[in-house]
Amino acid sequence: MKSLFGKLADGTKVHSWALENGGTRLKVLSWGGVVQSLEIPDREGRYANVSLGFDTIEDYVAGSPYFGALIGRYGNRIAEGRFTLDGESHRVDVNDGANSLHGGAQGFDKRVWDVEPFAEGSDVGLYLYRTSVDGEMGYPGTLETKVTYTLTGQGDWRIDYEATTDKATVVNLTSHVYWNLAGENSGTIHDHELQIAASRYTPVDSGLIPTGEPAEVAGTPFDFRRAKTVGEGLRVAHQQLLYSKGIDHNYVLDKGITGEPEHIATLKDPSSGRTMKIATTEPGLQFYSGNFLDGTLVGTGGSIYRQGDALCLETQHFPDSPNQPSFPSTVLRPGQTYRTTTVHSFHA
Repeated sequence: MKSLFGKLADGTKVHSWALENGGTRLKVLSWGGVVQSLEIPDREGRYANVSLGFDTIEDYVAGSPYFGALIGRYGNRIAEGRFTLDGESHRVDVNDGANSLHGGAQGFDKRVWDVEPFAEGSDVGLYLYRTSVDGEMGYPGTLETKVTYTLTGQGDWRIDYEATTDKATVVNLTSHVYWNLAGENSGTIHDHELQIAASRYTPVDSGLIPTGEPAEVAGTPFDFRRAKTVGEGLRVAHQQLLYSKGIDHNYVLDKGITGEPEHIATLKDPSSGRTMKIATTEPGLQFYSGNFLDGTLVGTGGSIYRQGDALCLETQHFPDSPNQPSFPSTVLRPGQTYRTTTVHSFHA
C-alpha cells in the first residue's frame, strides 16, 4: 500500500509503502529509502515495531541520526574527506568533525528515491532507484544505484544493492536501521544477547578512523564470538570504548567476502524471544551501540530516545578503505557492477 507521508519544504512529495509477508510488516519511505518501521511478533504472537524512527517527514529532515536509512555513496567514515584514486586526489564532503561520514551532509539518506513495488512468486518488495551525478558530495562518476527490499514468504527482509559508474569511484552502501527487538520505545538494549562471527576488529583513533591494523577481539570488550549481553563490558575502562562512548567499530568478519550471504550475527531479546539472524556477502559489520542518542529525539512510540536504546549492525566494507590499501577495496570501475546482499531473518 502506498500513501503520502509528507512534503519537503520545496513541495516534493514523500511517500510511504507498507508491505507485509511471512509475518513481517515493513514500512518504507521514499525519503532516504528509510525503514520507518519493521514489525515482528514475539513468542506470544504480539507485534512490536523493532526499529527506531519518526512520525513525520519534518522530524527526519530536522536531524535524524540516519534512522532506518539507506547509506551512500560511502557508508562509514573517510578520513579528512580525502582519498586518491588512480593518482587523482578527491575531496568529499566533510560532515563529522574533520571527516566525511555516510556520504556527506547530503548523502543518499537525505535524497528522495524512485520507488517501484513488485510481487514475484511468494515474495513482495520494492525497487529503489537513484542517480547520483558526477561530483555529488565530491564523489567522481555518475553512479546508477538500484536497491531491492524484499520480504520473503518466510518473513525475511533481504536487501540487494547494485550500482554502476561511468568513472572510477568508491562505493560502500549499507542500511542504518536502529534495532531494539523488545520494541522501539522499550528502553535499553543492554540485555539483548549478541553473537558476531568475527575474531578481529579495526581499532580507531580519537576521530573514529581505523588505525589500519586489525586487532584480535580476544580478551577485549569487543569479543562477541560467543553470545553475550550487549551491556557486558561497555563500562570497562578500555581506550577504544572511551573514543566512541561505547562500541562504534567495524568487525572483520571471519568469512570474508562471499558470493552468497553467509550467517555472521545473531541478536536476541530474551524478554520477548524475538531473534534476528543476519547473513551477508560483505566482509565487515559495523556494530554501533547507540552511544550518541542523547534524549533530544522523540520517536514513533512517543518516547524519548536515550543512549543505548537501540543498536545498529551495518553490513559493509571497512571504514576509510579508500585510504587503507590493506583493507578490501571499495573501488568501482566502468563496466563493473557493484553487488552486495544482506538478509535479516526473524523468529521468536
